Amino acid sequence: MRAALPVLLAATLVLAGCSAPTAGPAPDDDWTYPEDPPSDRLGWEAGVWWNESIDVNQSDGLDAAEREAFVARTTARVERVRGLEFREPVPVEVISRAEYRERSVFSGDRPEGYGAWHNQVWEAALIVGEDRDVAREFDALYGGSVLGYYTPSEDRIVIVSDADEPRIDRGTLAHELVHALQDQHFGFAGARTRDAGLAHNGLTEGDARYVETLYLDRCAAGPGNETATGADGWACVPRPERTGGGGGEPIDRGLFAYVYQPYADGPAFVHRLRERGGWGAVNAAYEDRPVSTEQTIHPERYPEDRPEEVALADRSGDRWSRFDLDRRSERLGEAGLFAMFWSNDYAGGGYRAGDLPYSTRNYTAGPSDGWAGDRLVPYRRGDGEDAAYGYVWAIRFDSAAEAAEFRRAYRTMLQLRLGARVVDRDAGVYRVPDGPFADAFRIERDGRTVVITNAPTVAALDGVRDPPG
Repeated sequence: MRAALPVLLAATLVLAGCSAPTAGPAPDDDWTYPEDPPSDRLGWEAGVWWNESIDVNQSDGLDAAEREAFVARTTARVERVRGLEFREPVPVEVISRAEYRERSVFSGDRPEGYGAWHNQVWEAALIVGEDRDVAREFDALYGGSVLGYYTPSEDRIVIVSDADEPRIDRGTLAHELVHALQDQHFGFAGARTRDAGLAHNGLTEGDARYVETLYLDRCAAGPGNETATGADGWACVPRPERTGGGGGEPIDRGLFAYVYQPYADGPAFVHRLRERGGWGAVNAAYEDRPVSTEQTIHPERYPEDRPEEVALADRSGDRWSRFDLDRRSERLGEAGLFAMFWSNDYAGGGYRAGDLPYSTRNYTAGPSDGWAGDRLVPYRRGDGEDAAYGYVWAIRFDSAAEAAEFRRAYRTMLQLRLGARVVDRDAGVYRVPDGPFADAFRIERDGRTVVITNAPTVAALDGVRDPPG
């Protein structure tokens, strides 16, 4: 999925079959470039070569013939850049932003308990408080920003146009074509946690955005007209003017930072793989996908540095219970810790321009850099309007010193940014008296692990999690 300023995370992808990549057919002796080859090959799609001139003017929108030529040449160019052959043609549809909002998978019915569960997850991350609904925040985030998406279940691309006439941005089209190419060669993999899903997207979205960047660099090197220009630069269809992303409600910057991480760090991750072993190393990564955002934030930690499993025994009282949803715990990963500190203005110099080639943002901060694993469990007492909520979040670090650093930073952030008051410093108990995060917190450290317990009141903390000894 691609979105304006910046690209945003795609919806959960339908699983697809996985198969090994193959190269296109070798040239035969009975054809001469640029005539149509006797069989399909890299850089030639639907009768159009990657460097052919096409007659496309989308100032007044695209008619059917223009769209067909535009899509065919872009497909051929994506093949040439990525070194993989499309096995099937990919239909491309253009819809208005209003129609996209109606179709959006982030709106509509959700299973019972979904809202309360996910509200607690993002409240734990100190990003979306009790005054807002997470589902509504995601609707606002995606509804006005998405420029296009690929639907694996239907094998098609949908481009979202803000103009009255159907227009296509060449970068958006190239980006989504890479997703179709991924689906045809590798499939998409499911993930049990948000952190693992974001890591998978670091590969898939990183690959798509990396190819998109290489594609646009070729366009920038071209003469700006519709003539073939050779391998170093391409003549490209001018990009339509942006109209501000379609308006809508303001987006939450903490959620924005979290879902943007694959697009910021993914291209650098893919570039590092390609430096190690060419496109073959990138292809091989689909058989051993990154499993945590730590690996995509720090490409040198892939594939060896894997997240630790964090045990979190249920020590709640009789009146409190874990949520009985499709999954009973969550992992937010290093990106989740970073987004928490950054959204509360406590990430130091983080979220500046990226330090690695092709990285647009830096997702490293002292309190989050030592992350080794985490487990977050929401809790509930009662039902309906009378229900009360809390959570337990256990976070493991690479060393006891890094765990201590995180605990100090977290406590200080609660006090400076949320107005928390110390209730019992030795026991690590704090209370935020008012605002969207008005709750009680207990922050404990045991060696490399920090455990944060949250409840509506100080008295309820022991009900959510009975302290040891």
